[in-house]
Amino acid sequence: MSPKLYQFFLEMLRIGNRAVQKAQQKNREKGIPNVYARHNKLIFELPNGKITSVNPF
Repeated sequence: MSPKLYQFFLEMLRIGNRAVQKAQQKNREKGIPNVYARHNKLIFELPNGKITSVNPF
């Protein structure tokens, strides 16, 4: 892989990570749980920081 292409991918990854972090923070501010998938199971991060596998909806 060329160095320019590698730098491009790193920049896109950085931009994507920032966008996800902003979206997660907005969800917390609005009281909406963040949802993740780990080992084919849904994990919910509640606005108070608690992590659960129980669907809060």
